[in-house]
Amino acid sequence: MSETKDIILDPHGVELLQQFKDELPLLKKLDKMAFEKLKKALDEQGIYVTAIEHRVKTENSLKGKLLKKGGKYASINDVTDLVGIRVITFYNDDVDKVAAIAKKLFEIDWKESVDKRKLHQLTSFGYNSLHFICQLRSNDPELRNIRFELQMRTALQHVWSTIEHDTGYKGNVKILDEHRRQFSRLAGMLELLDDEFSRLRNQINEYRRNVQSLVESGNLDDVLLTNDSFMTYLEKRPFDKLNQRIASVNQAEIFPASLTGFLPLLVSFGFETLKDVDTFIKENQEDAYQLALAQIAMTDLDILAENIGLQNLCLVYVLKQGKGREGLKIVYDTLNGEQDGNDVLVDMIMEQAKNLSFWGDLKNVVV
Repeated sequence: MSETKDIILDPHGVELLQQFKDELPLLKKLDKMAFEKLKKALDEQGIYVTAIEHRVKTENSLKGKLLKKGGKYASINDVTDLVGIRVITFYNDDVDKVAAIAKKLFEIDWKESVDKRKLHQLTSFGYNSLHFICQLRSNDPELRNIRFELQMRTALQHVWSTIEHDTGYKGNVKILDEHRRQFSRLAGMLELLDDEFSRLRNQINEYRRNVQSLVESGNLDDVLLTNDSFMTYLEKRPFDKLNQRIASVNQAEIFPASLTGFLPLLVSFGFETLKDVDTFIKENQEDAYQLALAQIAMTDLDILAENIGLQNLCLVYVLKQGKGREGLKIVYDTLNGEQDGNDVLVDMIMEQAKNLSFWGDLKNVVV
């Protein structure tokens, strides 16, 4: 029944509804406290979820429930979902993590709680969600004695629940076998996707741990140049030595700057592993220093960006590869975005580079 405002309850239902109205301020307080406790705990544990929903049951919703099931409740506190919290995660694994946190925060009524993920037969699929019936751990006995429902599910499980409700699949109208079969197939696909996304995340995390181990041990040959591996490599601060040498020219300070924008350049150079990057540094750091010296020796610059070393490494590399002005332009366009000022910078570098040791070997290729 979609309209509940005209529902007529029996005397017992009317009494339960009045109890609900009397208890409403307390229910709102419980809703706020339980939600804030759970959200704070999830934030502290670094568990990222797609949504945390919470609500106190509306009067109309409660009327519909009392009309159907009012006889099973001796008092309003026997209704376990007057306050409801729903946590929607991205991965199956995170449902279990949220559940573990909930067990520490709240008292769980295990007799009333249900893990619907485990209710299906081996050959069936459908709604999956973990439902805890909880009580707040509080010094306030009134709050402590009211139960509330905590639902935990993945985003795909939530999608299934919404579709199932929208289509009336669990309603009173009989569903044709062909439709029921199609529902089952789709539910099975969502369940498979949930499992596969969790498995993929675990594989990626394992790969990241392996990369970190290889970088820390110095085995760079086996580490492909990717965003993750480059970030891990940067944690070893491979450009600090060059940066400090450049800064010492003017006794300059070095302020932080992001180096992630250089990754597309390094990839465009044909570098495939971190070993390639490491070799690139070793083979070009002296020329990069000399180029920086030409840039700042006659200035009074006393503050330099942390990317100065890597930028000069890239500049001398493209020159030594014979890519000249065009190569320098690509470097500046990649780092700064295409703008007229990049041409001025290219002209400056071409002039400064003429005094570098490798310049004479390039003949007319760089011009």
